[in-house]
This record gives sequence, structure tokens and C-alpha cells, in this order.
Amino acid sequence: MIRIGLLGYGNLSRGVEAAIQQNDDMELVAVFSRRDPKSINVKTPGVPALSIDEAKNWVDKIDVMVLGGGSATDLPEQTPEFAKYFNVVDSFDTHARIPEHFDNVDAAAKASNHVAVISMGWDPGMFSLLRMVSSAVLPEGNNYTFWGKGVSQGHSDAIRRIKGVKDARQYTVPVDAAVDQVRSGQNPTFVTRDMHTRECFVVAEEGADLARIEEEIKTMPNYFADYNTTVHFISEEELKRDHAGLPHGGFIFRSGVTGWDKENNHIIEYSLKLDSNPEFTGSVIAAYARAVYRLAQEGQTGCKTVFDIAPAYLSKLSGAELRKTML
Repeated sequence: MIRIGLLGYGNLSRGVEAAIQQNDDMELVAVFSRRDPKSINVKTPGVPALSIDEAKNWVDKIDVMVLGGGSATDLPEQTPEFAKYFNVVDSFDTHARIPEHFDNVDAAAKASNHVAVISMGWDPGMFSLLRMVSSAVLPEGNNYTFWGKGVSQGHSDAIRRIKGVKDARQYTVPVDAAVDQVRSGQNPTFVTRDMHTRECFVVAEEGADLARIEEEIKTMPNYFADYNTTVHFISEEELKRDHAGLPHGGFIFRSGVTGWDKENNHIIEYSLKLDSNPEFTGSVIAAYARAVYRLAQEGQTGCKTVFDIAPAYLSKLSGAELRKTML
């Protein structure tokens, strides 16, 4: 059995926990949190909730630690730190900072002889892999990625970190006209703002400066500054009533040409429609936790991304079984 630990017990970690129940070669052994452990009710029977300070005492009892924190402030510190003690997986999704994050985690993991996988989920993650494969197959062409309509956990978390914000949900919404142009093979050229809008529903603390909060959201680099962003201030009751779910999804396209005279056009399209973003992301992470375990068993070290791991490492099936049933 692959022994999994969870650092944090928010939506993503609970999604990983649900995925573990569908993988009979894995078991959840402990949950660690900055919150009071007594306030946490772990759904899996018999699994303890412990203080994050106790995690280092579990080095010999955990094969892979899944880090469920946010990309804005948690993971840049936690992933390099915990890679000193465990094999780890995170879902760092600030695309512009992935190279920096990789370097920091790689140094820590190599120094401690551990394996780390970063930026795992569906984007970055599965969509990243499809972008790469499609670009290799159609080297002359263009990639297009559309997210949504759905709740972005990372962007919602970034809003919640703003002073005066009590809770928030952020929806990423594709611009329909842009999707239609790509799907019809027009090969358009877009700037970031042309492809998506961002819609934010914010519960502010009593007495908070709403104008300041809205300005901080709209000018936040790497998250909102490059998009047309709308901010709605609503009550906590409205948020719970109208925005309790966490759906998401998206489309990835590769539009390219082949032939001696480039006379033939091709469009690759891959899409996801998700009822639960954290549960699906957690399922991806669980598969890559298996890969991390296998890589560690082979003696590999350092940081990896979705590009570096052979697909067979994700499946519990043997190579022979995969060739017989899926090739």
C-alpha cells in the first residue's frame, strides 16, 4: 500500500481523500493542518488529524505527502520545505512562476534524496501535457486554451488573502466569440484579455473598504491584471446559496497544417466538463502520487512535472496489462 499524508484539509485535500478511496493500492494515513486538529473531522475512519508541527515525526510512516495549500502564499514556502522530509506532490498553478518554483523545489528534493512533482492537476497538468503532445505532432500551428466557465480555486484563494475579504468565488469565463473563431479554423491571434473574462463574487468584512478591495483584485499581477474583471460584493448568505458548488472545465486546441504546400488543416480539441474541480484535481494528484512513489522506489530524486513522467507510472496496471487492454 502507498501511504499518503495530506498537508491541509481544504477542498483539494478532501478531493484527494475521495480519490484514495477509489485506488485500492493507496491508503490515507494522516492529515496535518495549521488549524486546531480537534476542529477537523477526517472523513476516512481511523485517520488522525494532527498539527502541522507533528508532520516531521511521520517521515518513516508516509510514502508521499500531498500539499493542499494555495499557490499564492502557501506552496512557494511549503513545497521546498516539506520536500526536505518527504516525497511530495503539489498543485502550484501560478503559470508565470512555475520555473522559479521548480528550481526551488528541485534543489530541496535533490539535497534530501526525495522526489517532488509540482503543478499537478488539469491545468497545469493534463492540459499542459496535451499542449506539448499536440505541438509535437503539429509543429506548425497555434495552441489555444480556454478555461471555464467555472470556479478557479487558486484565484478564489488569492482574493481571500486580501485584507477585508471574508470569502470569495472567482469564475473564469471563456469569450464565446473567441472559441468559435478557433474551432472554425481561423487561427486568430489573441491577447490575454480577448479570450476570457473573470467574474468575482466577494463577501467583505463589515466596514471594509470596498473600493480598495476591488482595486487590489483588478490590479493583482498573474491573476487579474491582464483580464476584464468584474467584482460583485454580495452577502455571505448569497455566496452559500448561489455559489456553493465548484464546477469547472475547459478546452484546449491545437490548430495546425500538414503537407508539402501546407494545404491540409487540422484541429485537435480536448475538453473537460467537471462537476467538482477539487475532486477531479484530487484524482489527478492521486495518480501522480503513485508515480512519485514508483520513481522514489527506483532511486530517482529531484523535481518533476507532467512532462517528465511516463504515463505507465500513473496506472496500477502492469505494462503487460496496459498493452493488452489499452494499447
